[in-house]
Amino acid sequence: MPEGPIATEIRRKLTAALTPERLEIEDDSWRHAGHHHEGGMDAQPGGESHFNLLVVASAFEGQGRLARQRAVNALLASEMAGPVHALSIRALTPAEAGDLP
Repeated sequence: MPEGPIATEIRRKLTAALTPERLEIEDDSWRHAGHHHEGGMDAQPGGESHFNLLVVASAFEGQGRLARQRAVNALLASEMAGPVHALSIRALTPAEAGDLP
């Protein structure tokens, strides 16, 4: 399934800022269909409102988990203020990613 416009923008921003070795963006909105959120938003399959991210980047070297989460959230602040309701973020260094499948 091709990425929607929000996922494409997330990919663009994270790639430009972090130069990740691995970047996976999963639209998880389908799991939240029927859940009403702030502002009356209803998550829908393919609705690009909930995402799971895996970001493996050397840029995270020397940063704790919270600093990494904050960095990703700061890069995606405009998406979080608008169409994106939730992000699940795994932000790892290449060494930490090790043998991930």
